[in-house]
This record gives sequence, structure tokens and C-alpha cells, in this order.
Amino acid sequence: MGKKKEKVAKEKPLDKMTAKELRELALTLEGIVGVHAMNKNELIAAIKEVKGIVEDKTKKTAVDVRSLKLKIRELREKRNQAKESGDNRLADAFRRRISNLKKKPRRAAA
Repeated sequence: MGKKKEKVAKEKPLDKMTAKELRELALTLEGIVGVHAMNKNELIAAIKEVKGIVEDKTKKTAVDVRSLKLKIRELREKRNQAKESGDNRLADAFRRRISNLKKKPRRAAA
């Protein structure tokens, strides 16, 4: 019975596997470090890299939420500096840019 589950898991495409299944698969492969700290997209990328699977570049590029949040934090600091210096137009421009960056991952998810 255990062999059947393993066979089904290997036939399943990586995109359809759960994060837990991907972690189990990644632990069996050599060359992948920090499996438990990775999210699903990172696990898929690492497994494909180790197995030598080339991704199709025709798909939409995934939005990197971590980098977006970093940019938002930087813009918030700049906006606060602009407010303190009394430049309301610049502060408003930063506010609009922050708002647009917040919407990117929401649009990608839809």
C-alpha cells in the first residue's frame, strides 16, 4: 500500500503537489538546503534546478512579493522624510507609488 502512494506522488506534476509533498521530495534530493524554510514556489524552482528541468518562459512571471514589500518599505521611509521636510507633493507621489505596488500581488493572484 505504501508503494502505491509513492508511485502516485512521483507521477503527479510538481505544480499540483502540495508544499508538504514537495518538501518530502526535496529532502530525498541532494543539493537542496533549507527545505523547511522554503515556500511552494521556491521548492518547485529548487527541485527543477536539481533535476535539470527547464521552465517555459512563455508563462507569466510570478510576482515576487518579498521584493515588492521591500520596495514598499523603502518608499514609506522616503514618504515620511518628504512629509517631515514639508514637501507634500513628493509625499503624495510616494503614496501613489506605494498604493500601486500593493495592488500588484493582488492582481497576480486573481
